[in-house]
Amino acid sequence: MILVFGLAAMLWGIGAILGTPRYLRWGLIALLWLAVVALHLTLPDGHALREATGTDARFWLLLGLFGLLATAYRTGLRALRAKAAPQTAPAATDPKAPFREAELDRYARHIMLREIGGPGQRKLKNAKVLVIGAGGLGSPALLYLAAAGVGTIGVVDDDTVDGSNLQRQIIHADQRIGMPKVFSAETAMRALNPFIEVRPYNRRLTEADAEALFADYDLILDGTDNFDTRYMSNRIAAKLGKPLISGAITQWEGQLSLFHPATGTPCYECVFPTRPAPGMVPSCAEAGVAAPLPGVIGSMMATEAIKHLTGAGETLRGRLMIHDALYAETRVIGIKPRPDCPVCGQGH
Repeated sequence: MILVFGLAAMLWGIGAILGTPRYLRWGLIALLWLAVVALHLTLPDGHALREATGTDARFWLLLGLFGLLATAYRTGLRALRAKAAPQTAPAATDPKAPFREAELDRYARHIMLREIGGPGQRKLKNAKVLVIGAGGLGSPALLYLAAAGVGTIGVVDDDTVDGSNLQRQIIHADQRIGMPKVFSAETAMRALNPFIEVRPYNRRLTEADAEALFADYDLILDGTDNFDTRYMSNRIAAKLGKPLISGAITQWEGQLSLFHPATGTPCYECVFPTRPAPGMVPSCAEAGVAAPLPGVIGSMMATEAIKHLTGAGETLRGRLMIHDALYAETRVIGIKPRPDCPVCGQGH
């Protein structure tokens, strides 16, 4: 009897070393069992082989019966589990499903996050975000919004790609110098994520068309370096009740907030009631800017957008973040609405 169990263990071990599939190893052991039973049924009592493998065939027949029952039980259990398991695969390929299978794989790291999950990712897919400016701040914001799966992304800018932009405006490429920035950005975003809709607006944002444009979006991101555009965007967003994420950078410093006076928090003009005098705040072209700084602030703008759209965490609504990259310091200060604000105050 010990001889038979030893042979079975040897067959299993050799098969495991050679990488033989488990079902083949079980098959070899079943053949060994059949050979032992055949020996006991054909050889006379007292034969040496019968003595070496146990004197009674009933033991081996009983052992085979137990093995057969165990196999039937495992097979039945697997069938029940398969029947009870949720059928998620067909839903992924169903044209009416919110996500295709490739999208589920693409956004898996988001869906795993407790604060986002499947419902949050579906909110991102259904969201429409407008980004003003495809420059230093717009570049990382647009790329990360596209990567995150925001379903519809608009970008408005009237500038073309210049060689001096490439030090920090990472959405563009040397081969696209001279191309309108919105089309360069569209090329990069579609290459990154073919499952989103990109709407390029190759024009300067004006008071005449801003209201109609903003009305079609859920969230506005302002990454411009033009104070007239910033104040005008804030005014239109507040009028329409649209949340506005505004970022700004210069040299080594950046700032960021989410302005949404419809929720009782301040607007941009509450915090900055007076625009700087000409020349007081030089542009990046005049004062310079550290290459990674727009990436830091622009990525934070995209993060704030994702949080706002999904309801995750605590946004910068009612708070202003100030980042000093030169000394690696970041501060967040509270900001409040001004009752006399001409945009969102009681007298507006």
